[in-house]
Amino acid sequence: MTLNTLTIAEARDQLRKGDITAKDLTLSCLTAMDASDPLNAYVHKTPEIALDQARAADERLRAGEAPAMCGIPLGIKDLFCTKGVATQAASNILAGFKPEYESTVTSKLFEAGSVMLGKLNMDEFAMGSANESSCYGPAVNPWKVDGRQLTPGGSSGGSAAAVAADLCLGATGTDTGGSIRQPAAYTGTVGIKPTYGRVSRWGVIAYASSLDQAGPMTKTVRDAAIMLQAMAGHDPKDSTSADIAVPDFEAALTGDIRGKKIGIPREYRVDGMPDEVEALWQNGIAMLRDAGAEVVDISLPHTKYALPAYYVIAPAEASSNLARYDGVRYGHRATLGAGDGINDLYEKTRAEGFGPEVQRRVMVGTYVLSAGFYDAYYNRARKVRALIRRDFEQAFAAGVDAILTPATPSSAFELGKLKDASPVEAYLNDVFTVTVNLAGLPGISVPVGLDASGLPLGLQLIGRPWDEAGLLNHAYVLEKAAGFVAKPSKWW
Repeated sequence: MTLNTLTIAEARDQLRKGDITAKDLTLSCLTAMDASDPLNAYVHKTPEIALDQARAADERLRAGEAPAMCGIPLGIKDLFCTKGVATQAASNILAGFKPEYESTVTSKLFEAGSVMLGKLNMDEFAMGSANESSCYGPAVNPWKVDGRQLTPGGSSGGSAAAVAADLCLGATGTDTGGSIRQPAAYTGTVGIKPTYGRVSRWGVIAYASSLDQAGPMTKTVRDAAIMLQAMAGHDPKDSTSADIAVPDFEAALTGDIRGKKIGIPREYRVDGMPDEVEALWQNGIAMLRDAGAEVVDISLPHTKYALPAYYVIAPAEASSNLARYDGVRYGHRATLGAGDGINDLYEKTRAEGFGPEVQRRVMVGTYVLSAGFYDAYYNRARKVRALIRRDFEQAFAAGVDAILTPATPSSAFELGKLKDASPVEAYLNDVFTVTVNLAGLPGISVPVGLDASGLPLGLQLIGRPWDEAGLLNHAYVLEKAAGFVAKPSKWW
């Protein structure tokens, strides 16, 4: 076994026993990373930083006071600001930007002794479901069918591809409407979006501030628990960060869910859902029931309004957040002609720097916030969001401990498929995931099987607010029952 194929838990235990070193583990991942260019997962490689951090981790390990994440090589999504290292959010408008500060999440991981291998590909400003809006070109799913290149999902496509291909032991992701859970489902990996406020957003380039949440993407549920532990916690620099104690997520993995109540929302049976996704869902229900859980039907009646509400609220917040990219302070600046003024600078810089998907969402957001349309669109969407949140509150008040749904409406699709599709068709990829962001709840995607083509499929569990510990335990039971161990055949 090469070291880069280890899980975080396996590597942690071997590092602490002295069976392996952080340096050797890091070198194994760097070798795999350098041989993975066809996947286009890494967009800024940082081998020197990685080896320096690995050497420091080995010293801590020898001293015997190493946290669980010490010496663990990670990939960092290009949305997290990393001091002195290119951070572009996969956009030309941030070309050349190297922050002078570190995001809270990466600071926490580095303080715990983690190793940064490099920055990972993503959809531009996290806007997309296929990783095709990236200025670096698309990341490619390590899973392949009939020679066709498939999407790893988005926006955290590079993170998902890197974890699935064993290019790192874990990766950071962000989730605004499913951008951790959907790529995890497409690549046979685990991805958890924590409760809004559980993980600091400080230093994470903003898309939609009331929806964005960072989380780990890993090979197993146990790994997700270990990595989330290091990422979570109150941050006074983030006004939306919750001052709530972080429990021991790994200790919560008891594998016992006897007497727990699992809700199955009838509204998630959408038209056109493939039979194998429905069959997978039924298998998941049976697995949890066999583990001693009580399965109950529930109703989340406002689910059908979630996608339109999300695609009003998220672009509205994006249009506000992206107004700062003006060509004046940092990033790309357009060349002006004679007689051009400040407005020309703004217009030309944004036209050159932003890709078509970002431009579309900024224009939609500006429209729904404009005078005459604010009440008709934005205010109405906010009211729908409150109703969606109430649906979940009522389900949990009735005693439901977790909710089981499909993670995606299909397995990974071919790269380029959305090129000729309407934006609405593309946005339907988020149909099962956006409700969780609108309600601020924790959600996790767990790989549970393969479709007829041999591609991974995932199920989503949605938990109570701040109950990531319980959610991870439910996911752990599902993972053990499913016994998913498939890996993509190496072609890159």
